[in-house]
Amino acid sequence: MWRNSVGFSSKLLTSKSSYSRLPLLNHGVASRSTSTSAGSGPESTEAAGTVKVGFSSTEWVRTGSPGSSAVDLSSFAAASVLKGRDIVDMAKHYGRCYAELSKARLRMLANKLHNIVPPCTFAASFSSNYTVISMLVVATSGTGYILGSGSAIDYMGLCCTCAGTMMVAASASTLNQVFEVKNDAKMNRTKKRPLPSGRISIPHAVTWAASTGMLGTALLASKANMLAAGFGASNLVLYAFVYTPLKQIHPINTWVGAIVGAIPPLLGWAAASGQVSLNGMLLPAALYFWQIPHFMALAYLCRKDYADGGFRMYSLADASGQRTASVALRNCLYLLPLGYLAYDWGLTSGWFCLESTLLALAISGTAISFYMNRTTKDARRMFHASLLYLPVFMSGLLVHRVTESEQQMTVEHTGKIIEMSPLLETTEEAQEEKRKQSIGNGQCRPPVAYASVAPFPFLPAPSYSTF
Repeated sequence: MWRNSVGFSSKLLTSKSSYSRLPLLNHGVASRSTSTSAGSGPESTEAAGTVKVGFSSTEWVRTGSPGSSAVDLSSFAAASVLKGRDIVDMAKHYGRCYAELSKARLRMLANKLHNIVPPCTFAASFSSNYTVISMLVVATSGTGYILGSGSAIDYMGLCCTCAGTMMVAASASTLNQVFEVKNDAKMNRTKKRPLPSGRISIPHAVTWAASTGMLGTALLASKANMLAAGFGASNLVLYAFVYTPLKQIHPINTWVGAIVGAIPPLLGWAAASGQVSLNGMLLPAALYFWQIPHFMALAYLCRKDYADGGFRMYSLADASGQRTASVALRNCLYLLPLGYLAYDWGLTSGWFCLESTLLALAISGTAISFYMNRTTKDARRMFHASLLYLPVFMSGLLVHRVTESEQQMTVEHTGKIIEMSPLLETTEEAQEEKRKQSIGNGQCRPPVAYASVAPFPFLPAPSYSTF
């Protein structure tokens, strides 16, 4: 009976091990496998770059011994591990492609920085700069949301607004690469992108752009409001279908791109307050005027790259660079009154007026230097000043902002002072009137009158006329 039970268990294990083999995907690697059946051992060799389906070891042999079952289970475990690694590698591949598609503008800025910064320092410094630039993209809409929230900030709404803005921006950047795939293939700094290098297909990229764009807009509509969702959708259309074609048609694309960059803080303000007010236009105005000198410096430094890619930038028609420098200087000067306006409109305290003015004077100084000399060194200095200006400006807005409750307290305190001023004037007038009456009704004699009575009784007492 014991022998029969052992035979039954071995048959059960053998039947489980005789299932069909699991496929393993080996992407882009030459695979060679040998398949050995129960009675023969033919070998098969496949060409490099193909996908091998099946195990690269010998086929499982149906046997009734318990030892062979253990070997089969170990082979199955090893195959599962290999399959898991293949899945992880595939996820990393597509994740890297999606990230590069979504951060097309950041990647473009990275390549420009690589051309600007010396190679010896770029590799060590760009990893942190790349993270800072990514955070600035989110910070623009987040700062607008906080400024429009008043005294109470909905942090869940803040996170949803930033996430929705990032997804819409990812969709716009992906569509930008889809439309410019031929131009990117001509330029050394962009030909390694996912689409020109062939790592991902155009239909796949379009699917990714459509899914992220719709998901981001839906998130803004459900967690914020329809006004914020409208700003997100309009910014997507403006960037992908207006700004992107204009880059190859007319130099006005820089100003259109500045409008695109100014919309995210307005989106954040609308998501928090549900409306667009005059105070909400301050940060978008700062971003608009800031982007002009920022991209004028880049356009001057990367003229050859833009010419190779077929882009019509403002600096390409300006051989001397004088008009490019004048446009940058003019927009830097436009930043000067923003601090005072923020204080005058009750958005910030007076300290921000001072800080913003100093920042605007600093970036204007670099623009004046670039206007006078028009050298690569001065353009690079203005570019670095623009990178410093925006985060400091937004940080000052957040630190020195005045909430609605504080504004209400200030207004009430001012109203009380105005109401009490007539009462104080009336009290002073009453006291002055009483003093005059006391002088008119009473006999006020100087001390000499009293002195002339006792010590010198023979002197007549002086008489005084009343006032």
